[in-house]
Amino acid sequence: MKKIKRVLALTAVVLWLALIIFTLICATSSNPALAEIFPGLIFTVIMLPIIVWAMMLVYKFLSKRSGR
Repeated sequence: MKKIKRVLALTAVVLWLALIIFTLICATSSNPALAEIFPGLIFTVIMLPIIVWAMMLVYKFLSKRSGR
């Protein structure tokens, strides 16, 4: 189980880095289609870690609460 968690965590990090690289490519490209999705990519790059942090916080809170 621990190995599966590590693989999933590494996969998530690699996908997030790919998202950041794609955002940088969109920022430097002169293609109008890429310019349209750039704000969405910026939003995703910023909000994804915040959402993951919030989910972990809720999980910790609920797991402590159910342990009573």
